[in-house]
Amino acid sequence: MKEYDVIVIGFGKGGKTLAAEFAKRGQNVAIIERSDMMYGGTCINIGCIPTKTLVHQAKIAAGMREASFAEKDTFFRQAIAMKDAVTSALRNKNYHNLADHPNVTVYTGTGSFVSPDTVSVHTTNEDILLKSDNIIINTGAETVIPPIEGINGNPFVYTSTSIMELTSLPRRLVIVGGGYIGLEFASMFASFGSKVTVLESYPELIPREDRDIAASVKDALEKKGIEFRMNTKVQSIKHTGHEAIITVTDAQSDKESELEAEAVLLATGRKPNTEGLNAEAAGVKLNERGAVIVDEHLVTTNPHIRAVGDVKGGLQFTYISLDDYRIIREDMFGDKNRKTTDREPVSYAVFIDPPLSRIGLNETDALKQNRDIIVKKLPVTAIPRAKTLGETDGLLKAVIDKNTGKILGCTLFAPDSSEVINSVAIAMKTGQDYTFLRDFIFTHPSMSEALNDLFS
Repeated sequence: MKEYDVIVIGFGKGGKTLAAEFAKRGQNVAIIERSDMMYGGTCINIGCIPTKTLVHQAKIAAGMREASFAEKDTFFRQAIAMKDAVTSALRNKNYHNLADHPNVTVYTGTGSFVSPDTVSVHTTNEDILLKSDNIIINTGAETVIPPIEGINGNPFVYTSTSIMELTSLPRRLVIVGGGYIGLEFASMFASFGSKVTVLESYPELIPREDRDIAASVKDALEKKGIEFRMNTKVQSIKHTGHEAIITVTDAQSDKESELEAEAVLLATGRKPNTEGLNAEAAGVKLNERGAVIVDEHLVTTNPHIRAVGDVKGGLQFTYISLDDYRIIREDMFGDKNRKTTDREPVSYAVFIDPPLSRIGLNETDALKQNRDIIVKKLPVTAIPRAKTLGETDGLLKAVIDKNTGKILGCTLFAPDSSEVINSVAIAMKTGQDYTFLRDFIFTHPSMSEALNDLFS
């Protein structure tokens, strides 16, 4: 039995940042990571960083219109190699940031609770017991694998993690799931040169967005050659040894058909990674989705155990995990003023081409709440900077409270929207009304200055 001031289970953004904070304050910290390929967490290794590296390379590839498929395949392999170099360097840096600290011990193995204050670490060589009165759960999330016949052991079926290990570009890619992850990969692979088909079981694409925004997204992606099949249920995914055979049923007509592809991506969502954690042994309760239940200071049902990041459910973003760190830091060492209820609204971006970014309420949500609203819209074709970029697909949309002038929400489907949305977020968080952005002096020509016209 080894005793520590703090045990952190998981090397993700929130956990690693907390481990560094505790170590800086002179506390002895144990941090557990089950895979030596995951030091630094999901974002660095299989999430934001590798996907956005490939998204950038795919944008370059989209300009290779006259290139042969063989040339596109070569460029794809180079992009994968670049992605690997980026993630490897960041993984190594993250490991040594903690492993080289005298107050931190890194354990590579699977952590699970054996009691309210004890964690067992199963490594390749032994089982080690660690004890602490202060434990942080940071085990992240994992891909939901749907119960589709033929996917187990199928060499043509991939998750969002494994598809980024491909060393050749699939001529035909079928994506099961038309959510944000599915759309991001659809946009990326279509730009690289794959023929992409998206299978979505629902009748509408991205149902949490307004229908005019969703239509604009669908139109832009169809211009890339992406085919959408809505109301489509996947019955099985088999293979011939050379390609996958996907059998689908149309939910409206009940008609069955088949598709062939060199690769199939399962983009059917992610769930909290709590299986094997043995949370009940620690008195840590989970909700019906398997997420760790926490209060507004991220304390679990065991007052000595906290949870950060994707494992507690809710928004699965790296910057939420970082804010989780701030909440715990202030709760333990500060004035205890930060809490999860303070951070809404939170913006997000989906890195399709162009990116889709949003904060706060959309028109549909505002009307459901019986808000008295003003809706502003601006087509991307009206933005001078978009014309100079030659990227005029998209739509900007804002929802304003008619009585107070406060911005209730904003959706930007436009070039650089992942950056521009932060200006809207700052205006909303600081309590500005819409005229603040209407009259703000932005640089020209820029995508940000489109906010002048959107809020006019």
